[in-house]
Amino acid sequence: MAAVLAVLVSAVAATSITAAALNTDGLALLALKFAVSDDPGGALSTWRDADADPCAWFGVTCSTAAGRVSAVELANASLAGYLPSELSLLSELQALSLPYNRLSGQIPAAVAALQRLATLDLAHNLLSGPVPPGVARLVSLQRLDLSSNQLNGTIPAALAALPRLAGVLNLSYNHFTGAVPPELGAIPVAVSLDLRGNDLEGEIPQVGSLVNQGPTAFDGNPRLCGFPLKVQCAGAAGADDDPRIPNSNGPTDPGAAAEVGRRGGPRQPRRRRSSPAVPVLAAVIVVALVAGVVLQWQCRRRCAAAAGDEGKESGKEKGGGAVTLAGSEDRRSGGEEGEVFVAVDDGFGMELEELLRASAYVVGKSRGGIVYRVVPGRGPAVAVRRLSEPDDGDSDGSGSGSGWRRRRAFEAEAAAIGRARHPNVARLRAYYYAPDEKLLIYDYLPSGSLHSALHGGPTASPTPLPWSVRLSIVQGAARGLAYLHECSPRRYVHGCIKSSKILLDDELRAHVSGFGLARLVAGAHKAAGGGHSKKLGSAACALRGGGAASYVAPELRAPGGAPAAAATQKGDVFAFGVVLLEAVTGREPTEGEGGVDLEAWVRRAFKEERPLSEVVDPTLLGEVHAKKQVLAVFHVALGCTEPDPEMRPRMRAVAESLDRIG
Repeated sequence: MAAVLAVLVSAVAATSITAAALNTDGLALLALKFAVSDDPGGALSTWRDADADPCAWFGVTCSTAAGRVSAVELANASLAGYLPSELSLLSELQALSLPYNRLSGQIPAAVAALQRLATLDLAHNLLSGPVPPGVARLVSLQRLDLSSNQLNGTIPAALAALPRLAGVLNLSYNHFTGAVPPELGAIPVAVSLDLRGNDLEGEIPQVGSLVNQGPTAFDGNPRLCGFPLKVQCAGAAGADDDPRIPNSNGPTDPGAAAEVGRRGGPRQPRRRRSSPAVPVLAAVIVVALVAGVVLQWQCRRRCAAAAGDEGKESGKEKGGGAVTLAGSEDRRSGGEEGEVFVAVDDGFGMELEELLRASAYVVGKSRGGIVYRVVPGRGPAVAVRRLSEPDDGDSDGSGSGSGWRRRRAFEAEAAAIGRARHPNVARLRAYYYAPDEKLLIYDYLPSGSLHSALHGGPTASPTPLPWSVRLSIVQGAARGLAYLHECSPRRYVHGCIKSSKILLDDELRAHVSGFGLARLVAGAHKAAGGGHSKKLGSAACALRGGGAASYVAPELRAPGGAPAAAATQKGDVFAFGVVLLEAVTGREPTEGEGGVDLEAWVRRAFKEERPLSEVVDPTLLGEVHAKKQVLAVFHVALGCTEPDPEMRPRMRAVAESLDRIG
């Protein structure tokens, strides 16, 4: 290299007497100019050897302090040629951006000398050969884009060890072969990984941040298989039927998650064989069903008798705005036909009449009904949601059999809600059904919702939530929603995720509420008309106003912005991404600048590379130590709110990514 540089200096000196004044950076850039064989746009016409330094040359940026070259940016200039080794002399270079040109040959191994390089963008050229090992030794590198070239060989596993990688690792549309290195699971969750359009093969490792990648990160590799692709690996049938859901309130250990990914091999399918136990099992099931019907009938009789023994004592209103759920007519005293009161939780000891007579305070209203804080004479307060009734003219359920269909649909959905048991899901304790009254009873959570904590409300603290608490809340909410998505073969959908649905207990732990309400409301309305209760679309959420439409995923919206399609798990992921943006910006979902929603505004701010201080909640600016965590949550949120639903991760991956942050 020194010999080449000496020849270059001599050539310049022979051409112009002033070339001797050109510094080392200028001489290195002249080597690049001489390596360019075709410059149709004249991009390098200002690169003259007579200049004292290259700081005024097109595409060159110098640091103001030392006058050294800090950036070379020549995108879309149609330059043909090769990359000379002399570029390694630019010891202060921080950005080398030469995308959309016609540069060919190999990436010079000497780039390893550029220890201050933060951005290396050589995308959309004709470069060939392997990635030099020295690229993995660029300790300052944050963004690496080598996409759309003709590079080959295996993907260097050492790239995962780049200590400051934080933006992009794009190796797509090349000719890389071999397996996806498991070491790539160690890259930060904030890094956008793209391995599309190569010749990679084998199973995608279920390790670390690789679990967080969507299918588009691996598309175009015909011999790749495994999650998140829909291509099943040989011998892996049924391997995805046993999802591992984060169930603890503590953060997940990344090392443990990686170890599980390595150990969790495919399970061998069992051979089925006939067994004499099958008829016996069938008989047991029949007996259990009959016993269930008998027990339900006896329970109904006991509830009616208990209600009758209480007499017809009128419920009196109490001070402080208290009412009773029974009302002044005392309609429960005789035990109406078709009413059911079921304690889902064995530890719930409150009787129906005690619940109906207790003081009740309205704490929330929505299109789906009213929520009360009910204070019984003994025991802790409970939250009771009174569901709204369909306005169909047949609320008593008489004459057409619709009442029977409603009760059966309600009991089935309430039972499904009651089976959801997770520390971060609001727990259904009991439910009550009558032809004109439906109640759901939960534990009362005194600290309100994440929405009130972020944006103000009657239960909000005057002190803004610190970052550690916000992170803990969204981590818990992600675990709860992931559990709902994966706890049943039915692949439940929440359908109305927003910050007001994330309730907080007295220790500010998150509890996802509202699960199943969409189906219950839809079931009540559809049963009245003889239809079937299916997953309710986002319409139930969006039509309630208060910015709820901003939580609706683009694919679920009609052209005018109104919700149109049925709710999906990917729609839940999008809505949760908006909740994450609320937590880090402190803004309402509709409070993006420039007349756009919060999600669109944040995405535009990141595209324009605005300072983080412009988008983060001002109350968090003093927590300097949390900057990397805040940025990581931003990236998770942007992944959740990708316009293409196929690019969004599963909630399980979102929960694991958030747990690795804190």
